[in-house]
Amino acid sequence: MTIDRARPEPGPELEYIETETGPGPAYSVIWLHGLGADGHDFSPLVPALRMAPQTPVRFVFPHAPVRPITINGQARMRGWYDITDMDFERGQDRAGIEESAATLRALMAREKRRGSAADRIFIAGFSQGGAVALHTAARFEQKLAGVIALSTYLPHADSLAAERSDACCRTPIFMAHGAHDPLIPIALARRNRQHLMRAGYSVEWREYPIEHSVSPQEIDDIAGFLRACMGGG
Repeated sequence: MTIDRARPEPGPELEYIETETGPGPAYSVIWLHGLGADGHDFSPLVPALRMAPQTPVRFVFPHAPVRPITINGQARMRGWYDITDMDFERGQDRAGIEESAATLRALMAREKRRGSAADRIFIAGFSQGGAVALHTAARFEQKLAGVIALSTYLPHADSLAAERSDACCRTPIFMAHGAHDPLIPIALARRNRQHLMRAGYSVEWREYPIEHSVSPQEIDDIAGFLRACMGGG
């Protein structure tokens, strides 16, 4: 069942797509798209993830707000935060990232009210959406079911040690990146993986012979990660 919804609880302008793989979902996955895309970018992948019928899952694909993006000449497009520099370790819009992290937290709170405890909520994201997912999960005060961070990086890695908690370190993280990514260098993602591991996080790492995209093998590996975090269901 797929539903397009407008004006949900987290904010008057936020819209999203929602797909349930069966009645009475046992888990929730909140998936953030990349810059300039929307929730439709990843919603078609749900059937390819082959969720087990006995473990129904609710997928929520929110659409980011429309905002001016500096690196694109202030053109307005859907984005979770502004990007001012293609050096992602310098051009970080902390206020915008925190705003989107608050939106993601509101979406997680909504899933809790609908019956999914924190440890049954996954947050996922691609590129800019993955940065918000990693930033939020790495600082969340409770253990989540898991994090899926695709073709992305960890914003504000230098403040992580002071902002992390023992609970969030127990959240399993799946990081995947294209070896030939021309937008977000794989070297940056590798450094971020090491940073997370040194801080005590468990990171499952995958590299693929692709650019800034998602491959069929990657989808299979995401499905395996989801099933493993759900106890093989």
